[in-house]
Amino acid sequence: MTAQMTMEAPVRARRAGLVLAVCCLGQLIVILDASIVNVAIPSIQDALHFTPGSLTWVYNGYLIPFAGFLLFSGRMVDLFGGRRLLLIGTAVFTVFSFVGGIAPNAATLVLGRAGQGFGGAVIASATLAVLSSTFTEPVERAKAFALWGAASGSGGAIGVLSGGAIVEWASWRWVFLVNLPLGLLIAGMAVMSVTGAPGGPGGPRKKAKLDVLGSLSVTLGIAALVYGLAEGQHYGWGSARIVTSLTIGVVLLAVFVLDQAKLAEQPLMELSLFRNRSVWAANLTMLAFGAALPTMFYFLTLLYQSVLHYSAIRTGLAFLPLTVFAFIGAAASSSVAPRTGPRPMMLVGLLPMIAGLVWQSAADEHATYLADLLGPTLLFGVGLGIVVTSVAGAATAGVPEDKHGLASGVLNTSQSLGGAAGLAVMVALAQTRTAEVAGDGPPDAHAFVAGYGVAFLATGVLLTLSLAAAAAVPRGPR
Repeated sequence: MTAQMTMEAPVRARRAGLVLAVCCLGQLIVILDASIVNVAIPSIQDALHFTPGSLTWVYNGYLIPFAGFLLFSGRMVDLFGGRRLLLIGTAVFTVFSFVGGIAPNAATLVLGRAGQGFGGAVIASATLAVLSSTFTEPVERAKAFALWGAASGSGGAIGVLSGGAIVEWASWRWVFLVNLPLGLLIAGMAVMSVTGAPGGPGGPRKKAKLDVLGSLSVTLGIAALVYGLAEGQHYGWGSARIVTSLTIGVVLLAVFVLDQAKLAEQPLMELSLFRNRSVWAANLTMLAFGAALPTMFYFLTLLYQSVLHYSAIRTGLAFLPLTVFAFIGAAASSSVAPRTGPRPMMLVGLLPMIAGLVWQSAADEHATYLADLLGPTLLFGVGLGIVVTSVAGAATAGVPEDKHGLASGVLNTSQSLGGAAGLAVMVALAQTRTAEVAGDGPPDAHAFVAGYGVAFLATGVLLTLSLAAAAAVPRGPR
């Protein structure tokens, strides 16, 4: 018996390693695909004749279905198992990546982005749920979350770097087609490693009974809310389109809460989940974190390309140190978190992110990379790695195994809502400041950089406020 157990241990370790690899790679392509198109947008606009008004759908076509389906897909993971949903999500994501890559016109590309968004939502919920169920021992769990968090946190920077290289040396179509071999790799690794036995980390939890009203109301409600937030600056916050969209979103989410509390026999999201202090505190922190991440990437990319005139590949390389330091932060978090629990790490990680944003706000049109931009990037990156690792652990702490998919869906939804709302607000603040500095004349580089600085500083203030939410996470290892 002892010899058999000795032989089985390396097999279990190899399988766990594959599970970790597939979860990290799955989360990486989900985050990467939201950012990889950024530097390719000018080429996409020229090739497919997007109008200036419709160009935002290259990004929002992915974001809106991604955010809308996160809670639904999280519940599906709990009902049908992580393995099955991971394979389904990967298949959908890969097929629609191909659709985007061969798109002959703007409408087909937006369709491909929407399909990617749906598949990405399923992958994001499945990877965190499988990870939570597979790694239950504190030290191993912390290390697994560290790598998953590093993949998640650095996905934006890797997307900008790889997108810049693809646009520079190949065709914009490969920002989508590159997902084909990655999707096949993830599917093959998942088949070999993620178990599908009932009650296992990849298996079904209970007899499925779909809450149709809850599923429709939360999916359409979040989609309407994200659409209004994402498009508000373009159409005007007081326009009938935006007011209607935001109103529909709020009403549908109110219907969802009523359904979950009173009507549903098997609720899509049991509201009792939020009685767990760690869960709601982690999600409040993630709202602010979700706003900070796209703000940093969006305005820093504009600073590099529009003001300092970096090429696409040089812009990608400029983000590379952020990725490296995100992995360093995640590694540091994984070695400390088993002894401290997630709360101290969340607090420690937020501080360098805040410092980096405040420092970044001082950059002007004469900024140099080494003197003015590298330092803030490194601070933001190391804090990012620490926070995204620890907040994922806090969001699933004390949550029953059969609700890990739901908890991951809620966390990813918080990040998406924070990102949509936060970026919309920061863009509005930046444009207002730019107009003030420009006065009656057209905005110049100085006016644009002044607007970017306000956005960086406001985001730093938002993260400072989120320290209170992070402090509410319970003490000690969970």
